[in-house]
Amino acid sequence: MKKLLLIIVVLYSFETLLYAKDYRGAEYRTKEAYLYGRFEANYKLQNKDGYLSSFFTYFTGTDSIPWTAQKWNEIDIEILGRYNNNVQFNTITPGQVNHVRSNFVNFDPTDDYHTYGFEWTPEYVAWFIDDQEVYRQTGSHVSTLIYPQKIMMNIWNPTYKDWVGTFKPEILPAFAHYDWVKYYSYTPGIGSGGTDNNFTFQWVDNFDSFDNTRWDKATHTWEGNGCEFITENAVFDDGKLVLCLTDKTNIGYVDKNPPTILSVRALKNSIDLFFTEQLNKQSAENKSSYTITGVTVENAELLNDGQTVRLTVSELDTSKTYNIIALNVKDLAPVPNTMAGKLISFSVANELQFPIKINVGAEDQLGFLADQEWMLNNEYGYTEGNESAFTASISLTELDQIYRSDRNGIVSYKVRVPNGFYNAKLLFAEKRFDTIGKRIFDVHAEGILLENNFDILSHVPKNAAYEIKADNIEVSDGVLEFNFSAELDYTILSGIQIEKITTDIESKKKVLNYNLFQLDQNYPNPFNGETIINFASEVQDIFSFRIFDVLGKEIYSQNFKSLNGNNKLRWDGRNKNGVQVNSGVYLYQVSSNKFSSIKKMLYLK
Repeated sequence: MKKLLLIIVVLYSFETLLYAKDYRGAEYRTKEAYLYGRFEANYKLQNKDGYLSSFFTYFTGTDSIPWTAQKWNEIDIEILGRYNNNVQFNTITPGQVNHVRSNFVNFDPTDDYHTYGFEWTPEYVAWFIDDQEVYRQTGSHVSTLIYPQKIMMNIWNPTYKDWVGTFKPEILPAFAHYDWVKYYSYTPGIGSGGTDNNFTFQWVDNFDSFDNTRWDKATHTWEGNGCEFITENAVFDDGKLVLCLTDKTNIGYVDKNPPTILSVRALKNSIDLFFTEQLNKQSAENKSSYTITGVTVENAELLNDGQTVRLTVSELDTSKTYNIIALNVKDLAPVPNTMAGKLISFSVANELQFPIKINVGAEDQLGFLADQEWMLNNEYGYTEGNESAFTASISLTELDQIYRSDRNGIVSYKVRVPNGFYNAKLLFAEKRFDTIGKRIFDVHAEGILLENNFDILSHVPKNAAYEIKADNIEVSDGVLEFNFSAELDYTILSGIQIEKITTDIESKKKVLNYNLFQLDQNYPNPFNGETIINFASEVQDIFSFRIFDVLGKEIYSQNFKSLNGNNKLRWDGRNKNGVQVNSGVYLYQVSSNKFSSIKKMLYLK
């Protein structure tokens, strides 16, 4: 009887834990577990802070091999709603040891469907995006991934805001759409697909309906998960599996919540309103939907992300606090939800003054600004990572105090600047390791790869300063962004310095006169075979043409003699070695000493 009472108490306590949570998510998992293979999913999610959706494999235990933390086996692809240029990869090995890479990509995972996958063999785990390998782990930990794992997908709101951003209930509902999942078995030497044809196709599920012979809908939660998984939030709609994150009342694939404003950033003549979701363009651009006492709203424009509205207004007083009322703005739900009215206070932002200097991982000193987290209405800040401080003196610099601290595990740093061209310095010092090959990572600036497999100790000794210079970086969206992707151990950054490039044009009052140089969008786009790229320059200069993949790695380049006037370039989809590249998103750049511009294109093989 005592044993029965104990079981009842435990079950009651677990049930209380589950339903004490205010939010509901979903998880979809195979009944069968698989040892090695190639795993692929085609999916997308929405751009919202505080949640993620995933595609992964996980060892749940068997009758003969029960699960314990010392048998932890997991391989992850996680896409965080807070990012528009990042996909995270991870293996979790016995003892719950993480081996994480936040992988920069030159596309927005929330814009469209992409195929994400990984190959798992006894020797390596390699991750793929749109059939292109982007990262590989071969360390000794890979040999501990020895247990069969189930294929899983889920959507949830972690309680770790330093990882996924701050979750706000107003963003709900959030949806992740999965088009299909494929599995290939590992058949070295006799396969027909994957790397070196070492994999054999076994099955695909196109998610036309719920196949309860292959899949289960999970009902559980865990510490650190802000929601409870329920079966009702794994829905099939129009040939897609839709995983839903909702409140506990409006469950399933339904949106009954109107849009609202999360934050406001104002300059003297413009105001950016950051909404919780994508908006109906007509209602968002109706300037009568926005009222500010004593201020004239001259224009309302819905920006490319679909959820930021930019108001052009009469001049704002930098010393005042204003109230804005927004109403009658609609979302894109099948039955649109209409914003009843929202009042929010704001004041004009204090724009950063040049040169900009930031003490990453520490407080303000030596003329450097204090580090801070990136927020929608901040002028600058980091995403992810932890502060570290060291006492050893740093050589090769007069900024010893700046280099002694850093932020380790940093994913990105964003700085608001006017559109134009900039020179930047990124400051690093290795204060933990003594030998080369212990810390390796990639560094990007505005989508361009600055350093591949960067190892500080290959340039300077331990406790010595080192700079990466990023010159002539173009900003076209008002934010200068740096990205960091770990290859081995964690990324670090100690400081940032940014200078605005000025020229003699128009008495140095403008960074660049855009009438002097124009780079056109390639055509056709998308394309297979060949595409044409036109550019024009009113100034005689020496130009170069470069193409980058989704990781920012240069795959093709061409240098020209002095040019001006109208020019036509052609690219046939081959890299610098003459090999046809894979289908996917690529960036092309035309630049000179005076000008630089970069655009995206889509190649279909």
